[in-house]
Amino acid sequence: MERFYITTAIDYVNGAPHIGHAYEKILTDIIARHYKKRLDNVYFLSGTDEHGIKIQKTSASKGITPKELCDENSAKFQECWKALDIDYNKFIRTTDDYHKSAVQKIFKKLVEQGDIYKNSYKGLYCQGCECFLNEKDLTEDGLCPNHMKKPEEVSEENYFFKLTKYKDAIIKHIKENPDFIVPAFRANEVLNQLEDIQDISVSRSISNVTWGIPVLDDPEQVIYVWIDALSNYITALGYDTEENSDDFRKFWPVDVHVIGKDILKFHSIYWIALLMALKLPLPKHLLAHGWITIDEAKMSKSLGNVIAPQDILKIFELKNADALRYYMATAAPCGKDGNYSDDDFKEKVNAHLANSMGNLLNRTLSMLVKYFDGEVKSEFKTDASILNTAKNTIDIVKNYFDNFEVAEAGNAIMTLVDVTNKYVTDNAPWTLAKEEKMTECGHVLTTVLDIMCVISALIEPFCPNIARDMAKQLSFNLDIKYDDLHVDNIKVGKLISKEDIYPVFLRMDSELADKSTKKK
Repeated sequence: MERFYITTAIDYVNGAPHIGHAYEKILTDIIARHYKKRLDNVYFLSGTDEHGIKIQKTSASKGITPKELCDENSAKFQECWKALDIDYNKFIRTTDDYHKSAVQKIFKKLVEQGDIYKNSYKGLYCQGCECFLNEKDLTEDGLCPNHMKKPEEVSEENYFFKLTKYKDAIIKHIKENPDFIVPAFRANEVLNQLEDIQDISVSRSISNVTWGIPVLDDPEQVIYVWIDALSNYITALGYDTEENSDDFRKFWPVDVHVIGKDILKFHSIYWIALLMALKLPLPKHLLAHGWITIDEAKMSKSLGNVIAPQDILKIFELKNADALRYYMATAAPCGKDGNYSDDDFKEKVNAHLANSMGNLLNRTLSMLVKYFDGEVKSEFKTDASILNTAKNTIDIVKNYFDNFEVAEAGNAIMTLVDVTNKYVTDNAPWTLAKEEKMTECGHVLTTVLDIMCVISALIEPFCPNIARDMAKQLSFNLDIKYDDLHVDNIKVGKLISKEDIYPVFLRMDSELADKSTKKK
């Protein structure tokens, strides 16, 4: 693998970002940062989905234009991702001119080759899902299961995409590529959905929806969400039906689309069929993550438990997003649902980042200063057995990321932290110093500091700011690639002075970290 292309879902700008949006972006950013430590060419795409009836109605209720609403809310998403250190290469907006032009060309091409046709249609339409539903998809009360609202009956003449034409090919692809859908257990859900799949509407009449990309040669129709939104993954790279850009040739097919489990159907069926129709290579993987609940309850405006990510940073007075990134990334096993609560957040990051990892570095450096004036002496040797554990952890973490198991990778790193803490306790360098076994004491401290270099490199995708602070105190080059990451990082000579040692993460209930007691 010489390059890596990863995308998030593009967020609908009918409202502001919440912690569910943040979970997906943090997961994706961590995967991208991990691969940047393995490869030179990594491309990370995110963005916003900005057309449709909900935007049209919301903007009208606010007395502004749809574009003004999109500009306002897209900016909120970009500001939020900046606050969370989401380091994407490109942020696409479906109102971007280049995207609209490419989508029109894609639509026209599919019409010309017979994959899109015009037909009258009558069906049940859910505005929340932006899609037509079959009666079997509804609850016993006739409601959309995702939004618990009754879909409206819509009758209009639309363009349809021949999804049924590609049904067998999609089934074959899923069955022959067991790692295509991650986690693998979701593949059966998709195969069940494919059993009675129908052709799908890919346009709306302007009598019902005006806010969309116009169909070329048919001004009475606008292009519907599936070809518009889903195509962002290729238009952002410069896909053109006639001549593609260098970026498209370099990075497509995508290595992984990171999406919520609620939109897996659209990515594993609709998007795959569209790519087949365009005769383009298919995505290598679809990572369908779970949902984030709040205090074990599903997020809901009516319950008033929708949390804005930036509010968490403000409430806990965090100077950067590392704690939230780590907590969210390890909130749930791959593909499963996770939960956020203030108490658990505080307890977990205090235990892992402050007590276990931060304190391990701080006290080890402090002992090096106390016993050796911050100097690593030439006679100090490292303990091969625990260094092998650190070396193996590098491979374990890489393997987890190969399978997009981000939480599992984070847990493996923290296991190494715990093993290293036990090593310190078992070998008691303070006792060795007291017994004047200074060389043996130096062996222990040097071994621990060597492992801390490895830990800083492994934790960097999760906690980039903490990792930089760790590496700075260790005089360690954090830009090192994993292939060059070894267990001989601490060099002989002066490493650090007392005034250069500081906590890399303060407990959130410490006097220094929690300033609430000082508020008037």
